[in-house]
Amino acid sequence: MHAKEDHSDKITLERPSAHVALIRIVRPEKKNALHSSMVIELGRLIVELEQDNDVRCVVLTGTDATFAAGADIKEMVTFGPPATSNNPRRVAAWRAIEGFQKPLIAAVNGIAFGAGSELAMVCDFIIAGENAQFGQPEVKIGGMAGDGGTQRLPRKIGGNVASFMLFTGEPIGVERAYQLGLVVEICPVDQTVARAVAVAEIVAMRAPVAVRNTKACVRAAVGATLENGIAFERDAIWRNSMTEDRQEGMTAFTEKRPPVFTGR
Repeated sequence: MHAKEDHSDKITLERPSAHVALIRIVRPEKKNALHSSMVIELGRLIVELEQDNDVRCVVLTGTDATFAAGADIKEMVTFGPPATSNNPRRVAAWRAIEGFQKPLIAAVNGIAFGAGSELAMVCDFIIAGENAQFGQPEVKIGGMAGDGGTQRLPRKIGGNVASFMLFTGEPIGVERAYQLGLVVEICPVDQTVARAVAVAEIVAMRAPVAVRNTKACVRAAVGATLENGIAFERDAIWRNSMTEDRQEGMTAFTEKRPPVFTGR
């Protein structure tokens, strides 16, 4: 029965270098469509990596041809959109991904549509291949973005273009995504993942607590008033100043040597 389908093996985990984890979505026969079992497995891995003190940065990618084409429409037809999108385990997985405290980088090649676009936007920033496209096509089949797209897309690219994309279902190409700030770098397709891992390695060299606190501040800035965001930032700076890494960073600077961060 379809209810018993399990595609969790389509989510794989690699450790390409010290302190960096790489999660791949590998379901090319279905254009990496995100079945609930895959979202749940992704959430499980994120929780596992959150608790792994050796991991400081995570890269999330698909295949060279596709990041993720969206939710699994067959699953939605069988169970209905509410029963799929509101599946408690799927919702909990999305919340785990959204709440991930460490840096999460999307390496996007090919199409990132629907839930795939929303998954890329959950990440802190996107490095994209030259063939990347982004879109929320749900309205074309009478739906609407159901995994945070109506909230994240306006915050990422502004209300006007987000409204155009959400109302028409039409995608944007990688150059337009770069112009709008949705994408931070464009790479040859065969170099996208390697570049994202290289950036993750740079992030992993920084003081882990400071990076996590900074991510929390950015998250507060996007969703809060300026006054509340500044207050959150000040509190985070105070907490960060108490860490050993902060002292090590200042000491190393005065001693003209690279800092050695431990995450404490």
